[in-house]
Amino acid sequence: MTHRLSSRFAALKAANRAALVTYIMASDPDHETCLEILKGLPAAGADVIELGFPFSDPMADGVSIQLAAQRALKAGGSLRKTLELAKRFRATNADTPLILMGYANPVESMGYEAFAQAMHEAGADGAIIVDLPPEEDGPLRAAFAAHDLSIIRLATPTTDEKRLTKVLEGASGFLYYVSVAGVTGTNAATHEAVRAAVARLKGATDLPIAVGFGVRTPEAARAIGETADAVVVGSAFVDEIAAGGEGAAKRVLRKVRELSEAARSARAKEGQPA
Repeated sequence: MTHRLSSRFAALKAANRAALVTYIMASDPDHETCLEILKGLPAAGADVIELGFPFSDPMADGVSIQLAAQRALKAGGSLRKTLELAKRFRATNADTPLILMGYANPVESMGYEAFAQAMHEAGADGAIIVDLPPEEDGPLRAAFAAHDLSIIRLATPTTDEKRLTKVLEGASGFLYYVSVAGVTGTNAATHEAVRAAVARLKGATDLPIAVGFGVRTPEAARAIGETADAVVVGSAFVDEIAAGGEGAAKRVLRKVRELSEAARSARAKEGQPA
């Protein structure tokens, strides 16, 4: 686990509050607006940032992020442009963990060693490669290990105990729990289902548990933040960008503040610090 990720989650644990993990697509709606949003995320309340790199066939994503990928590609977005945006962000922010998220094809085209080196130079902390299972990510894991980069894995409601053991093998940073069986932007899971899943996952790993997919409202963020270590939100922010106009950055950051406040206050009602 990189120092930024471990330090951030340790500080959040000490403060007894959940993190807000924010996802946006690199180069959506264009490079400079994306950079403006990126730079504004930490002050708005983002504890960890996921920066998606655009791909033409994002199979795990719903309509919102599919359209974001199309906008980004039309604007000239690519994996290399994503790394460039990450580097420009890191030049202004030394502390906020930054994770890249996307699909294997662009990474394999670049090459695992080159990708890991470029991530290191850009100041990224790890990656979620959605369609690269544990059985096939050994070369990437080795390349990442040389630069202290995290391989962040996904678990789902259908991940049984045997599969979970495999998912956790070599994983670092945090475990991303996909709370619904479906694509991004779908309806959120029930509070009871998330609570039970988080308890099961915490029994299997010491990694922080981040819960996402379908989280759009303060109420959903607050409910997840009661038990999970982090709340992941993506489509809700991407939809603000999709609305267009010059106010995209302001709308996204306003939404981040709203959901960050909810995640931060999730445990306050228990009479504990938050």
